[in-house]
Amino acid sequence: MKKWELLKIAPAEFAAAHPEINPVILQLLYNRGLKESEAIKMFLQGELETELTRSCGGGAPAFYDPFLFKNMEAAVALIISHIKAGHRLVVYGDYDADGVTSSVILLETLNILHGAAEVYLPDRVTEGYGLNKMAINQIVEQGYKLVITVDNGIRNKAEVAYAKQKGLDIIITDHHMLPENPEDLPECLFINPSDPKSGYPWSYLAGVGVAFKLVSALLTKANLPDKQRRLISEKCLDLVAVGTVADMVSLLGENRILVKAGLKILNENKRLGLNELIKVAKVNGGRLLESWNIGWQIGPRLNAASRLAHANSAFALLTTTDSGEAAGLASELNQRNISRQQITEEITAQVEAQIDKNNVPLVIIGVAQEDQIWNEGVIGLVAGRIAEKYYRPTLIITRLIEEAEFDTIAKKLVPKKVSFKGSGRSVEEFNLIAAIEACSDKLDKYGGHPMACGFSIKAEGKLAEFKAQILTLAAKTLIPEKLMPKLKIEVELKFSDINLELADKIGAFAPYGQNNPQPRFVSYNLRLDDIATMGFDNQHIKFRLSAVDSPSGRANSFWALAFSGAAEHKDFKVGDKVDLVYYLEVNDFNGRREAQLKIVDIRLSGNIIF
Repeated sequence: MKKWELLKIAPAEFAAAHPEINPVILQLLYNRGLKESEAIKMFLQGELETELTRSCGGGAPAFYDPFLFKNMEAAVALIISHIKAGHRLVVYGDYDADGVTSSVILLETLNILHGAAEVYLPDRVTEGYGLNKMAINQIVEQGYKLVITVDNGIRNKAEVAYAKQKGLDIIITDHHMLPENPEDLPECLFINPSDPKSGYPWSYLAGVGVAFKLVSALLTKANLPDKQRRLISEKCLDLVAVGTVADMVSLLGENRILVKAGLKILNENKRLGLNELIKVAKVNGGRLLESWNIGWQIGPRLNAASRLAHANSAFALLTTTDSGEAAGLASELNQRNISRQQITEEITAQVEAQIDKNNVPLVIIGVAQEDQIWNEGVIGLVAGRIAEKYYRPTLIITRLIEEAEFDTIAKKLVPKKVSFKGSGRSVEEFNLIAAIEACSDKLDKYGGHPMACGFSIKAEGKLAEFKAQILTLAAKTLIPEKLMPKLKIEVELKFSDINLELADKIGAFAPYGQNNPQPRFVSYNLRLDDIATMGFDNQHIKFRLSAVDSPSGRANSFWALAFSGAAEHKDFKVGDKVDLVYYLEVNDFNGRREAQLKIVDIRLSGNIIF
């Protein structure tokens, strides 16, 4: 059971400053931290209105000028010099959806500009995240002269120094947080919006957003007609939307504008590989794609490539121009995603078996046993599932066999040396990365943020010390009785406030995502006037609801739907008085448009936990 938590009401002076905006819409803007007139106008109009923008012309959308980045001019000049010299270039990416989409759009643009470019994607298991010396040696041996990273590199000082020593030029494009100590920054040109000295007005671009800025800057300098610049730029936007949503960065500010533009291109079905993936995965049943389709259907299938094998198959899918190859790769990734789901279920069950349900610890720490092999590509997903179910910070740790020998009696390989790799997910009451940093002397590597982390440990003794210290830290900050999942609600609505016009205005808040969730509303003291089940096997249910103090009839009465909710809500009956948390949407069917509610949670009146 979740605690219903209504967000703080906007102050009266904020409402007074914007009398022209519907109070419900104004509250939603306030909830998103949009308090200045310029930010509000940008959000509501869905476009940038500032002298800091630049467009590729021909009606193309305007985004912030890429040359606002302090190092952009120098980076573009260096790339152009290498292209003119005929040197070979490498786009060094990452293995997740953000890294792969970043790699694709930069590679395609460099090739159009006659750059002799290739992509290198590291292996998740054998190489890990970021630049590594083995890959650098390979790049040097193959005669490349310039490496451009996307979605990684800002913490690779030693690797950059090694690459420069080998004669490589390096440009880093990244969006991850910079090292706290400026002396730990790599000594090369870098473009990163999270750098407070970057000069760029929006700090939260995804890796693919930063790559798109580099693409835009290169196109600005290219000797091409405006129409061709616009077409090349637009071609990138579908993948900009995919990478941005999949990486769960903020969908406010410029990111929202990029994703809106990208969804438009995505729905024009221009990229063969994505079309095949959408078809084989049965994404959205032929309707227009939305951000949730990326986050829940497209992104996971692209990420499945590296979780179970190598990201090269996702890269190949996004770049192929052969329909047969596209169909085969799409089918392969879809099957990998199914396997990923099965493996995640199996590991989750094994972790669940380690949890004392009658005495759930303050931090759940699941460790693979000696006879268990947990795929390190999915342990973060398992941690997320367990954290959500039990509402506890969760660390999932797998064993990695460093050395093994064959036992002739048992006739099997026996580990001689093991190390450990972990992934964590947290709850809002516990700053996970702060806790991990406090235990850093037990760890070999670590990184993350307050809600998620990754780490590695070399010795079993260190693992035991780490677990003990994490639990001690949690005991100082967490109170078991207060660890309850929260259902955050944006606005309380009366049924008399609901109409089609309001539903349309709320729908304009899409695309939804991080920092811009689909708004949840609550209404109290409703009367359940009618119940109907739907679907092939009646798995869906809908309730006709009206305010208790209103007369029976259709006025100020609305259908509220719960897809796949018939079993969960089977005990409700006509005449019940209920409280409802819901999304307000538009039902557009057979040319008839009306406001409709989608159930998030429903309870008998008086049963709310505040």
